[in-house]
Amino acid sequence: MKARIQWAGEAGFIAEADSGHKVIIDGPPEYGGRNQGPRPMELVLMGMGGCAAFDVVHILRKSRQEISDCVAEIEAERAESEPKVFTRIHVHFIVTGKGLDAKKVAHAIELSATKYCSASIMLGKTAKITHDYEIVEAP
Repeated sequence: MKARIQWAGEAGFIAEADSGHKVIIDGPPEYGGRNQGPRPMELVLMGMGGCAAFDVVHILRKSRQEISDCVAEIEAERAESEPKVFTRIHVHFIVTGKGLDAKKVAHAIELSATKYCSASIMLGKTAKITHDYEIVEAP
């Protein structure tokens, strides 16, 4: 896996992944940013959420759950001093579907957290990561 990050002036950068997809990264205005993209640490958190949500959806589909939506809402705290690593991350999953089995939803989240989500497992080296969920019955 490779990525290329190119300075775009001021505090902005353009990140390009092996897949060819690009993301604008920008710093806060107080550092010369123009608020044109997420901050680098926001991307780390979004990446972890995407990884975890992907796993949960994949696992639930494999276990034949009729899932129609999955949202991961994430709150994080960072260390006060440099390096300002994440120290606490909480992921709240909102899983929507028809007749979802709560045990299977909990199991999918546990498998993601402990076995499959590389981003979560890596961030868990510095942060205490917790999870909870709610199930919404689809109309």
